[in-house]
Amino acid sequence: MTEDQKVPKKLPVEGKRNVLITSALPYVNNVPHLGNIIGCVLSADVFARYCRLRGYNTIYICGTDEYGTATETKAMEEKCSPKEICDKYHAIHKEVYDWFNISFDEFGRTSSPQQTEVCQAIFKKIFENKWLSENTMQQLYCDTCQRFLADRLVEGTCPTQGCEYDSARGDQCEKCGKLLNPTELKNPRCKVCQKSPRIRDTDHLFLELPLLKDKLEKYINEMSVVGSWSQNAIQTTNSWLREGLKPRCITRDLKWGVPVPHEKYSDKVFYVWFDAPIGYVSITACYTHDWEKWWKNPDNVELYQFMGKDNVPFHTVMFPSTLLGTGENWTLMKTISVTEYLNYEAGKFSKSKGIGVFGNDAKDTNIPVEVWRYYLLTNRPEVSDTLFTWSDLQAKLNGELLNNLGNFINRVLSFIAKPAGQGYDSIIPTLPDGVSGDSHPPTQRLADKVTAYMEQYIESMEKVKLKQGLKIAMSISGDGNAYLQESEFWRLYKQNQPLCSLVMKTAAGIVYLLACLLEPFMPSFTHEVLKQLNLSAEIHLSLCDDKGDIARVRRPWHILSEGHRIGTPRPLFQELKDEEVEFYRKKFAGSQADRILRAEAEAEKVAEQLKKTKVSDGNGKKKSSAKSSNETKNKAAAEPEISITRLDIRVGLIKKAQKHPDADSLYVEEIDVGEEQARTVVSGLVKYIPLDEMQNRKVCVLCNLKPATMRGIKSQAMVLAASNDDHTKVELVEPPSSALVGERITFPGYEGNPDELLNPKKKVWETLQVDLHSNEELVACYKNVPLTTSAGVCKVSSIRCGSIR
Repeated sequence: MTEDQKVPKKLPVEGKRNVLITSALPYVNNVPHLGNIIGCVLSADVFARYCRLRGYNTIYICGTDEYGTATETKAMEEKCSPKEICDKYHAIHKEVYDWFNISFDEFGRTSSPQQTEVCQAIFKKIFENKWLSENTMQQLYCDTCQRFLADRLVEGTCPTQGCEYDSARGDQCEKCGKLLNPTELKNPRCKVCQKSPRIRDTDHLFLELPLLKDKLEKYINEMSVVGSWSQNAIQTTNSWLREGLKPRCITRDLKWGVPVPHEKYSDKVFYVWFDAPIGYVSITACYTHDWEKWWKNPDNVELYQFMGKDNVPFHTVMFPSTLLGTGENWTLMKTISVTEYLNYEAGKFSKSKGIGVFGNDAKDTNIPVEVWRYYLLTNRPEVSDTLFTWSDLQAKLNGELLNNLGNFINRVLSFIAKPAGQGYDSIIPTLPDGVSGDSHPPTQRLADKVTAYMEQYIESMEKVKLKQGLKIAMSISGDGNAYLQESEFWRLYKQNQPLCSLVMKTAAGIVYLLACLLEPFMPSFTHEVLKQLNLSAEIHLSLCDDKGDIARVRRPWHILSEGHRIGTPRPLFQELKDEEVEFYRKKFAGSQADRILRAEAEAEKVAEQLKKTKVSDGNGKKKSSAKSSNETKNKAAAEPEISITRLDIRVGLIKKAQKHPDADSLYVEEIDVGEEQARTVVSGLVKYIPLDEMQNRKVCVLCNLKPATMRGIKSQAMVLAASNDDHTKVELVEPPSSALVGERITFPGYEGNPDELLNPKKKVWETLQVDLHSNEELVACYKNVPLTTSAGVCKVSSIRCGSIR
């Protein structure tokens, strides 16, 4: 009996909450990058772990999507069979996800016999119910390769006006996102031989989506409300419905796929959009023979599906239509959680182009997995695209994990671990009679806050607002640190030991609570904290209502038992230094191909230097090549290039704002920019922003302009603001509320120090200003790079694509 057979398979339980979770099946033709990981498998893993923590009967299903053109194309590139490609990349995906601690109940493959069986059974039902039609298609045929070209074997120029991307695929334009047919492309070319294909007739089967429209709309209208679908999913789905549903081809002229069980079409396979979502079902069938208890049980099972935004129509329109077309009682998706794109430094993650940090790259750094998970989840692109930058990862690790969370836990456990006379000798203290948090205002205030946080955390997680759930959990750590400071436990230990025991027992309870709340996000962190608390994860890792776990939070001084011996405290996080950040930024710059070329060039350079090096001239002296005597003399101090880093833009806090005594259109502000004295700044904002909205507000301040006198008052800096095209509306550019006053605003990917004072004759500000703007997501940018602080990016309130000056 194998290990897998010994583990009992979970099946839905009557009377319990049964949750079936899937994440979009990653395609098997490449290594997953961080955008893929946060977009589906990691987000779904967080929710699955949360559900288990709450005691819900949960399974998480995923696997590699293995059929289709992309696999055949990759096999051609690597000169092997499609199966060999799938075997290779399935193992790579599995290894990456194992390292990221993704807790699948089953991670399978769509090239399994179960896939063929389930897919063909669904097809036969749809065929019997007459939801399919036959049609002759015009398809591109390559005479050189002697084959019909499936979508991904064709590239050309996108026909969409205003896009015209010249490397659009035959099925979808990667730039504008529009779904395409290969024959719509301008200037098409065969991806294998680069020759121009010709159009030829071929017969195919179509799913009649227009005939299923009423059934589909009834499902969407009901479930999008009940399941609280994310806004981006609703918008994409409604857009498809508004444009009108069209019959969709479900067959392809390929060999690598599920064969069509129909005599006329036996030489064809199912199109990947039809067969891939069925993979969720077939992989569940690999997990348990009783798969129908999960997938044909809508009254007792809730289906949650996670994916990136490009996958939405396949899950809200096509897959439900397929299942509805069978006439069987399928478990249809209740909730869909959709992410936008995670971009990389100044560009975009791309598997096909090898740009960004990939799963195996993360594994090969010295940065622990919990840091990667935390950073990706705090940066989860839930409502708009977000940006991965190395400096932001450093700020989150050093500021939030090390100085906030790690500091709180280490302070508490290290003090308890100190020997008697200095601490508690590793024993959770006993509270004397009459000592309780109810009668100690700071402890009671903390308990009230934590109780409120717990309610907010559960509400956020139930609605799959994962980023918000993580932020709330981290707030408890911040309040824990404030509680320790306010109570001054180190003094209490000498002056009032009973009260100190209350503080430390409460704080230790909060440490345990943090371990539980953060387990979905950072499981390896949680296991280390429980180890330091000397608690078993199997027994103590729980947030179940019926076990009283939630109720205990109201009195955190009772969470841990008195007399319990803790383990050995040790630091949980290590600082990420500037030189390490710079090393990683350079190492992962460009595409994977660029990196290989750089490494090869560096190796050749070293080898060449070794050849030229002469150890000695025979007299014990090293030889050096003669240099031109003019070489050094001619090194003129060239004028530095005009780079955005020459601007000294800082986070400022308006301490006071008032009307200019001699100008109705001007404000005079006193702004703290992190110096000994506040700077006086004159701004022409009176007609746009009310005076009361100018008070005590964080702003972005350009600090190295030459001071200018405006109506008798010298302005020592400039506040950045965005305006619309006709300058009828102006808004301040605002840093995040938690950004540090005085910190310099950075531009990821740009390195350099600001000028002490900008020379007006060189027009540095004027040259750079034309590329400062707000983008569609209201983020303030230089070109396409956001103005970035340690707490996140700077934004405007409502002006999209405005000019910043």
